[in-house]
Amino acid sequence: MTDRNPSRVARVVVASNRASSGVYEDRSGPIIEAWLVEQGFTVDECDVVADGPPVGEALRAAIYAEVDLVITTGGTGLTPTDRTPEETAPLLDRLVPGIPEALRAPGVAKGIPGAMLSRGVAGVADRTLVINLPGSSGGVKEALAVLAPVI
Repeated sequence: MTDRNPSRVARVVVASNRASSGVYEDRSGPIIEAWLVEQGFTVDECDVVADGPPVGEALRAAIYAEVDLVITTGGTGLTPTDRTPEETAPLLDRLVPGIPEALRAPGVAKGIPGAMLSRGVAGVADRTLVINLPGSSGGVKEALAVLAPVI
């Protein structure tokens, strides 16, 4: 998908209890938004929601709206509140396991131990591609560099 088709619509879902409650401002969502615009997408929304069921609700709304791509950030770790993969997977019709594998590979190659602990998933729900990214701004930047040739 290297063409710059302005009809391509994307949505960002930020999973963060603290950002959604105003404790701090999210930094990963704006990075993803700017990158999507550079890739030729129109970003219709950037939803900052609490971890868990609100992530699933935001994903269902995006799928219902038939956006082309949803990128989530956050909620892919091992803490009890990290539930993004569990909210994402049941909504997917088909998994695309090569994407999360490729997203983890650079961090693993650099010896970053946490990279292999990221549990993000990717797949297609109806006509919407959904990709889970980690929550850190550094992890997001690295993941977007991996996604650029594919998206």
